[in-house]
Order: sequence, then C-alpha cells, then structure tokens
Amino acid sequence: MNLDDRLLESLRPEVEDIALRAGEAILEVYETAFEVAHKDDRSPLTAADMAAHRIIMQGLSALEPELPLLSEEASAPEWQRRRDWAAYWLVDPLDGTREFVKRNGEFTVNIALIEGHEPVLGVVHAPVWGETWSAARGSGAWHRKDSAEPRRIQARSLPETDPVVLASRSHPSERLQRFLERIGPHRERVLGSSLKMCVIAQGEADLYARLGPTSEWDTAAAHAVLREAGGDITDTTMRPLRYNTRETLLNPEFFAFGRESRDWSRYLDEAEAPAER
Repeated sequence: MNLDDRLLESLRPEVEDIALRAGEAILEVYETAFEVAHKDDRSPLTAADMAAHRIIMQGLSALEPELPLLSEEASAPEWQRRRDWAAYWLVDPLDGTREFVKRNGEFTVNIALIEGHEPVLGVVHAPVWGETWSAARGSGAWHRKDSAEPRRIQARSLPETDPVVLASRSHPSERLQRFLERIGPHRERVLGSSLKMCVIAQGEADLYARLGPTSEWDTAAAHAVLREAGGDITDTTMRPLRYNTRETLLNPEFFAFGRESRDWSRYLDEAEAPAER
C-alpha cells in the first residue's frame, strides 16, 4: 500500500484514539491489586500489558488490515517472513512495566508505523499523566494534555551551558555515569519509559544516552515524534537508528537528542564501545 504523507496524517488521530482506549484499560488494572508475572527474560508482565495489547491489535487490524503487526506481547514472526515487510505496525502496549509495578505513573502506550526501516508515524500516550504525543511524517510533532487542543512541539537546540540529560529510572549503570562525567557540566533528570524521548521532543531536555539493551518497540513511536520535532535517535556511531534490518529485535545502544546537537560518540570510551550493528 502507498503510505503517502496525507494518508499518514489521516491515520494519526485514529491511532491516538486506539492508544487512549488502551490507556483506559491499563488504568483499570492500575487501580487494582494486580499480580505480576515474569517472562523468560525476567521482565515483568501484568494483566494491563495484555489488555492493552488486545485493544491495540483489534484497533489496528480494523484500521489497516493489510499491514502486519509486531507487538512485544505476541510472538514475533520469523525473520525470513518479516524481513520482506515494506511497512508494518510496531507496538509496545505498555512500555515501562517496571514503572507500572512501582506505581510511579511513568509508563506509556507506544504505537508506531514503520516504512522502509524508519518510523513514519508514532503515538505515545501516558495514561496517568493524561498526555499524548504524536507525529506523522511531514506533519510535525504534537502534544495534547487531557482534552485540551493539541499544540505543535519542537525540540530545542543544545544550550551552551548545562544541558539537561535524561537517565533511565530502572536501568542505571556505571558505564553511563562515566559517559556523563565526560560530557561536562549538565543537569540530570531521571525518568521512565519512552517519556524521555518525548520530553526531548517538546524542548525540555537535550540528551538521552541509552548504553544498554532495549527493543525496537521501546523506541519506534517516540522516535517518530522526536524526528518530526527536529531531533533524532542514532546509534553510538551517530548513524540513524533503523528498524527490522536483522533477525534480532534488539536495538543497538543509542543517543536521543534535540536539534543542532553534537557528536556524542566522542564522549564514549573507545575500549567500551560496542560492536557495530
């Protein structure tokens, strides 16, 4: 199918609505004494993850039946099958399940549309915050709080002093601390889930360095928002982050940043640099 910019912009509010409905289902579980299971990789799983997954899968299947769907909460098709996908939905029904379990509100619903290995549409919804970020290729990035009118957002240029650097609430590391020491004076803010990229997209922070494992559904929706806001996500060699290019669904380590940024790779210790993707 032809995903031109006009079609993408027409899909954006429909996908927002699906994300909001998934968020409502998540909050219903959030307000109960829910149980926590664990997957094979020891990451947590709750009834909220699965409730959101079902709503999103049903909604996207009805919206564009031709497009394949790839969700964290479903078995991924074999590489031999999905490597030929020209376009597909990439979904994390509940990004930040650890934050959900901690009840700190810092979790999101992530829905992205990938075409040609790039995110061309993305919706990130934070149910507890009542906030939604969305973007479609060529139409800019948008933020909505509750029922207010959406406002267009833009990432800011890197300030001359004290940039705001975001760190993961649940995944700190000594290696990241060494990187942060090398970049010089900065202000640090800790935040969960894909909210970090959204905060950069709306000009409230400047850098998120993820020097650890993530999956493609963790970044794709917010990546679409950040790109339309003027920022980007790259690997640690400053090459654009791409999707569905190999058998694994793990991302390389990456930098997410605003507009007119800098070469963040020069602050990495070469001896610690990971192998190229």
